[in-house]
Amino acid sequence: MAHVTHRLNGAIEGALAGGGDPATSPLYVFGPYLRLLATSGVGAICFGAPLWMVVGTVAVVSLMYRNVMRWIPDGSGGSGLCEEEFGGWAVKVNASITAIEYTLTFLVSIAALVTFIADRAGGLDRFARTALAAGLSVLVGLVVNRGPRLATRVFGPATAAVLVLLWVLVFAVIFTRGLHLPSFDVRAFSGDNLHVTLGGYVRLLALMTGIEVFANLVAAYEGPPIARARQAFGSLAIVMVTTLVTMVVVGPAIFSIADPLNSEVSVFTQTMDALLPGPVAYAGTLVGIVVLLSAAAASAQGLQNLSLGLRHRHYVPATFGQRNRFDVADRPVLAQVAVVVACFVGFGTSEETYLALYAAGVFVLLGLTGWAAVKRLAREARGSRGARVGLVATSLAALVTSGAALLIFVERFTEGAWTYALLVPGLYVAFTVFRGRLGPPTDLEARLARVLLENKSFVESKAWEWPRATVAVVDGTPTSESALLTACAMAESLGASVGVTTVGVSGTGYLEGLKRALAFEGPATSVATIGEAASSATAAGCDLLIASAELAGLEALVASTKVPTLVSHPRAAPADRYPPLTRVLVGLDGSAEAEATLPYVASMVRRGAQVQLVLVPDGGTSPERLRAYGERVRDTLLPAGIVTIWVGGSGPARTLVEKANEGGFNLVVVGRHGAGGVGRASSVSVGSVPLRLLSDLRCPVLTVPVKET
Repeated sequence: MAHVTHRLNGAIEGALAGGGDPATSPLYVFGPYLRLLATSGVGAICFGAPLWMVVGTVAVVSLMYRNVMRWIPDGSGGSGLCEEEFGGWAVKVNASITAIEYTLTFLVSIAALVTFIADRAGGLDRFARTALAAGLSVLVGLVVNRGPRLATRVFGPATAAVLVLLWVLVFAVIFTRGLHLPSFDVRAFSGDNLHVTLGGYVRLLALMTGIEVFANLVAAYEGPPIARARQAFGSLAIVMVTTLVTMVVVGPAIFSIADPLNSEVSVFTQTMDALLPGPVAYAGTLVGIVVLLSAAAASAQGLQNLSLGLRHRHYVPATFGQRNRFDVADRPVLAQVAVVVACFVGFGTSEETYLALYAAGVFVLLGLTGWAAVKRLAREARGSRGARVGLVATSLAALVTSGAALLIFVERFTEGAWTYALLVPGLYVAFTVFRGRLGPPTDLEARLARVLLENKSFVESKAWEWPRATVAVVDGTPTSESALLTACAMAESLGASVGVTTVGVSGTGYLEGLKRALAFEGPATSVATIGEAASSATAAGCDLLIASAELAGLEALVASTKVPTLVSHPRAAPADRYPPLTRVLVGLDGSAEAEATLPYVASMVRRGAQVQLVLVPDGGTSPERLRAYGERVRDTLLPAGIVTIWVGGSGPARTLVEKANEGGFNLVVVGRHGAGGVGRASSVSVGSVPLRLLSDLRCPVLTVPVKET
């Protein structure tokens, strides 16, 4: 079976997968904006200025994000850039607010969806609204956790439909009313009107909450980092141009047609009913309902990709950012859906409840990202005229977004923005705790660049035979005893000695009976704990431990021993329980910790094994550089036998499982830790990749400990 990718392919596919949030903004931003103008009495004067201010803001911020996408290809977006430029405090603040914003986007989208349904259907009480909101939230989570391709198929048509709807409204306005762009009246900035203008600007800025989604979506595209960044910016441009054209062309029609004080029907629906034939208007409402599901899905996808970036930077546990078989991190979405459902149950389904918080944090994010981009461009601008122009534009974006953040918090502080003072510190502390436990990540790109410049061999030039002495660890259960049979079978073919250690079995009767039953004459010992088994085997000169996948305390054994551990599955097919080691799959990620496997692999190659090296671009590692590295490793091993390389996929554990199953390999070899390395070994005893291989594979897995220095 060929490897199946679940990644996005092209700007249009990305716009449909991630554009639900920005594309839906005209459906809800005009309501609070026009209500403010109606109650102020100066709507005719102040209507146009905020719209044009928003257009300018979106333009400069979008151009700023073009660079962010180019610089940060791992999905962490603005938070990743802030860490690189300002340090850990900035990324923790950025990521905290981003996670909150994605959850609020989910809440507002589903709440607005329920309101749309209730407006047309009527008769929904609080219980029915809550049940509907909770059920739709769970549905969105399930679909998103099956990968962006499925999300595109399910929600992409809705995003496409709303984009078409917005352009239909644009042309309907031009055809029926002519093209009348908003005027820019300088009186909007007079002392009496300024607060209305700024208040309107703040309300319209909610349409920018989806911009960061496209920076986080970079990790979901196919291709090298530069190509992924280009596609992500193309997706952003498709959606934001449509949104801005709608704002300046349809906006004046909404202002003149709709009654913002009508609480029964939204201003957008009133405008559709006035401009479009009845069936088309109702179809537009249906499109709005479905596309709000798309907006919720886009926010969940954004959280997925943010979690991947934070995982690679060690701000969340590896298990939280682990990709599932559909190539996405599913646990963040499960947590998000749980929070959303709890909010609907506790606080209701009115979008007004959550709108006060909706845009409050996004401009803090954009401001931080803007100043980080200014700092990066200031370095690039030296000697480059084009970069200096970009620096000026980005500085303007940083100033605008920082000013907007201040305005929003002043305007909305008592309406809920104050809760950021509780939520952000809480998440900040959580990120700090995990970073402290996991340590800083290894810079694989820098290491690969350095390694490729060196003329080095990855294995010792002196050939050595391995294994020479094996020890099987059993705990008295029938399934654990299969490890001794595996050890005997391997030792006979490899010429190694065999010993056995029993764990937690009192007395000598069991051990003697086991030796008689198997006609086993090798050394045998009994210990009380798994830790003692590891140290006893090492003291006896063992260079390979063998254990059953169902051994009690297996993870502790793998973590504590200083020699490689081979784990077999007692319930697997017989050929997989007693492997001939003729077809070997090796997982490499460019780290020194993964390279600890290579001396053992070299010994297998010399014995005639055919080896395939699998290198998975993950965490922003360049596929081209990883391939060059793999070729260098292959060339080191080639003189001894047959070695091939394979570069691709995403999610190391999932890819290794797929390759092992489809290629008929009888052994998979990985380092006990990968890119996280020794810095994580004190707190993370076994890496997430080998743990998943031990649970998902039926062929044996050999884990190699980190080299001691």
